[in-house]
Amino acid sequence: MKFNPCFVIPVFDHWKQMREMVKSLSEHGSSIYIVDDGSNDETRSVLDSLAREFRSVRLFRLQENAGKGAAVMHGMLKAFEDGCSHALQIDADGQHDVRDVPRFLRLARINPEALICGAPLYDASIPKKRFYGRYITHFWVCVETLSFRVRDSMCGFRLYPLKSVCALIRRVNLPKRMNFDVEILVRMAWEGVPMESVPTRVVYPPDGLSHFDMLKDNIRISLTHVRLFTGMLFRLPVLLFRKVFAGRAARAHWSGLAERGSMPGLLFLVIFYRLFGERAARVLVFLIVVYFFITGKRARDASMDYLKRVRAFGGNGMPAPGLMSSFSHMLSFGYSGLERLAAWMGKSFDGRIEFVGRAELADLIAAKKGAVLIASHLGNPELARAFSMWENVTINFVVYMDHARLSNTALSRVNAGFGANLVQIPSVGPDTAILLKEKIERGELVVITGDRTPPLDAKKDRIIPVSFLGEEAPFAQGPFILASLLDCPVYLFFCLQHEKGFRIYLERFAGKIELPRGERRARLRDYMLKYAKRLEHYCLMAPCQWFNFYDFWQHRVHEQEDKNG
Repeated sequence: MKFNPCFVIPVFDHWKQMREMVKSLSEHGSSIYIVDDGSNDETRSVLDSLAREFRSVRLFRLQENAGKGAAVMHGMLKAFEDGCSHALQIDADGQHDVRDVPRFLRLARINPEALICGAPLYDASIPKKRFYGRYITHFWVCVETLSFRVRDSMCGFRLYPLKSVCALIRRVNLPKRMNFDVEILVRMAWEGVPMESVPTRVVYPPDGLSHFDMLKDNIRISLTHVRLFTGMLFRLPVLLFRKVFAGRAARAHWSGLAERGSMPGLLFLVIFYRLFGERAARVLVFLIVVYFFITGKRARDASMDYLKRVRAFGGNGMPAPGLMSSFSHMLSFGYSGLERLAAWMGKSFDGRIEFVGRAELADLIAAKKGAVLIASHLGNPELARAFSMWENVTINFVVYMDHARLSNTALSRVNAGFGANLVQIPSVGPDTAILLKEKIERGELVVITGDRTPPLDAKKDRIIPVSFLGEEAPFAQGPFILASLLDCPVYLFFCLQHEKGFRIYLERFAGKIELPRGERRARLRDYMLKYAKRLEHYCLMAPCQWFNFYDFWQHRVHEQEDKNG
């Protein structure tokens, strides 16, 4: 379904902030579904006026006050019937900051299946009882979902994927009052709907009208938790399976979603590996991949799309992509992760790694010159850490810390030495360059991934579309700008698996990357196109070892939609 968001506003006697809110929301060009939940005459008059003034407003009325949940569900069902794909729920009392709307919409566009929840940043206006009372519900939601993923379980500023939420509304008798926000979140978590949070400022206006009844609504919420806790117990085996084996399945964009529960899964796998050995661990990984292959439609689609592209581009010897080839692709990823884990646990790969370009690296090390190695999601470049011990050279891997925080923490528990050569950064910037320049001057190597687009909050001018496997795809400028700032030799670096072990490929990319001021973008594009061509070459050598399990090409399409829209 085409991305077609709308806004849903439940209203019960709120009229003071409505005109300003509707005016701000109308600037986004999306329909605004206002559901009047039995309001008084003054509010009805204001809403009628707004419906006449703003063409984007669709006004619905419930004859009697049925509750916030009833109004929100009514609006979402109507929106879905009208062809909307997503609904951003926003309260009418002026608590929510409409300036954060673009952040919700951007994240929903990137990951259309996710439920995106506001994570409130409160100021001093929040009543203390409300502030501390919320944490009781947060605790129970964590228990009921076996997850810490949602920072705030009661915030009414949320963006729902309408297909999944409307199916749930039609199937389950959801509460219609203030406990709606809590129960629908828990039940969507049970459904396996991915969830993300957007930090957003929340205020309690001095003249704001709140219909939260401290006694009645807290009793309703407490009874809701009793029901949800019981429901969790019946679903416990499935929830535990998801929690333990939660992996990094396909995403619409790698940074669009935070990590799933990586730490328990990794630690469980480590214990299993140590108790039962590598063969048993491979059987376990096989079962995990089967589970994610069956449940991960987006992963399957992304895999088959990529395999079709690489076959059409030049992999004529490949079988026609289908379910079996996609499964092999995902299984290769699973086994690659197991080998990575084994390397972090200290397993030796002596005798199993062949190095193409070793002599050139030896000369570089002998001269005590640092270099940038641009890697990719092809193969298993982190196995080079085993190689670094042979040559007595330090290899630094640059990773985005916000995305990999959980898995890095888990791996540090596996091996106390983990992270010694891991440079965790929020983004590529001047501070990063200064830090890495010192490492280069000490003769160390810096590895950064070249086939990952920037995080969601990055500006669009930080990518350049270049041809990759027959179609333009967005590649990040960051690695190449960083390499130019470090003013050192640049190599391409791949580690591919073959029948007897692994083969490392190291090839010179540039003596140094130069970006003259007047030719900066053109030269960047040339370097990035050159990188993409070499990545194509190695993808043809090992088509099932490229592990970017999301639609690598879709970001460019969405940017074009933004420009046209």
